[in-house]
Amino acid sequence: MHERIVRVTTRSGVVEGFTRDGVNRWRSIPYAEAPVGPLRLRAPQPVRPWSGVRHCHAFAACAPQQRMYTAVGLGRYQPTSEDCLTLNITAPEHPGEHADGGPLPVMVFIHGGALILGSSATRIYDGASMARRGSILVSMNYRLGALGCLDLSSLGTAEHPIDSNLYLRDIVLALQWVRDNIAAFGGDPDNVTVFGESAGAGAVVSLLAVPAAKGLFRQAIAESPPAGMTRSREVAAIIAEKFAALLGARPADAAHALMAATPAELVNAVDALAAVPTLNTYGAFAVGPAYGTHDGVEDDILPQHPREAMRSGSAHPVPLIIGNNADEGRLFTRVLPLLPTTENRIEALLAGSGAATRDRIIEAYPDYPAPKACVRIGGDFTFASSLWEVVEARAAAPGPHLPTYVYRYDYAPRPLHWSGLGATHATELFAVFDVFETRVGAALTLAGDRKSARRVSRNVQTHWREFARTGAPGADWPMYTADERAVLVFDRRTRVEIDPHSARRDAWTAFTN
Repeated sequence: MHERIVRVTTRSGVVEGFTRDGVNRWRSIPYAEAPVGPLRLRAPQPVRPWSGVRHCHAFAACAPQQRMYTAVGLGRYQPTSEDCLTLNITAPEHPGEHADGGPLPVMVFIHGGALILGSSATRIYDGASMARRGSILVSMNYRLGALGCLDLSSLGTAEHPIDSNLYLRDIVLALQWVRDNIAAFGGDPDNVTVFGESAGAGAVVSLLAVPAAKGLFRQAIAESPPAGMTRSREVAAIIAEKFAALLGARPADAAHALMAATPAELVNAVDALAAVPTLNTYGAFAVGPAYGTHDGVEDDILPQHPREAMRSGSAHPVPLIIGNNADEGRLFTRVLPLLPTTENRIEALLAGSGAATRDRIIEAYPDYPAPKACVRIGGDFTFASSLWEVVEARAAAPGPHLPTYVYRYDYAPRPLHWSGLGATHATELFAVFDVFETRVGAALTLAGDRKSARRVSRNVQTHWREFARTGAPGADWPMYTADERAVLVFDRRTRVEIDPHSARRDAWTAFTN
């Protein structure tokens, strides 16, 4: 396959990538110094400039995580390392063909993985299709688990200080790198859309309330942001003590233990933390952003819960696309059983909410406790409730109405329906990244779904691309308002529905508030 070398000069130095099939690619460009040694558990530092040419042809390491999550092929695994703060760029070979010679809109993708797994090198995130249609895709790695997404700042000492919300700091620094360098790749630093899926979508929602992110993006897209991952810094401090105990350390010795532990030990301890029986008292997940104050000190990255920042009008007032999938919970009955999708787990989840709230939620699912209803409840608790929380908060914000566009992704080719997965969690990525045009996608559409899959993919991509270009996804997608809760449903026949599942929305709004 013919390739040619392509070089670009950034503020840090020259990076060399390659061109193939009309698309330029640079992989694993460092945007920060390696967060190792004394920089472990500290805010990321901008990468120091280098001399000569940095070869960025191949993916380097992803963040430390369980090895089974890093498979890149049969018997092949991506290496893991704390030195993982890199980003990738995919751009059209001839950008002038798409924007009359002007700079192109930039789309920055944040991968998902429950904040404990994932990599920007995952094949499904390939940005070639977006580049060929006139956008520049940037994807990034950020620190995961205890090294980035578990707030351990309360355990810091004068000798070993620990910063809060490290993964959000990583993402902000990556966005600053994009602002400072993307013009050299043909991108418009003043027209950046940040988008993410699952935990990556949760990061997008959090970024709306991060003061340091102001001006770093003009639009945002959140695909299935999860609930239950944001907690106060006081609660984060309690969880941090539990984590220290799993390392065999008292709070006073915890900072030293954290600096001495191997990455594998920290990964295993996060898995053990998730199994602590009393953890659900403090939230659904151990990892996630922490907001507010601790010991009288306000967090500089996330001063408020994103929901409250939106309600008060202090969140960044950027246009937002947000949505979820029709069958979110079904994936988690097969892999990563993190969701409450059984009667016992649902009752345990609702036990502390009060009888009235519990009954209101259960009444919204007439078939409960049938298995399908339980799976639906688990999916709504984890994903739909977060969506409703965000859109209702934005609708209630003072001042001019914030442009918000809500979708539901219902499309699934026949094999996904036959397997019992349907339009489950993450399947919208097939459309967003044009996976149906790949060999994997072709296998999914062999049962006569090729035309419909292509149609849905084009529809999703057209809306995402128009939103990234102009801040509005198209005239056929009405804004979501408190008066008319319009939802665009992507399916074989794309349509607009007004306030679908209103009883479920009302019930979960009472639960989250």
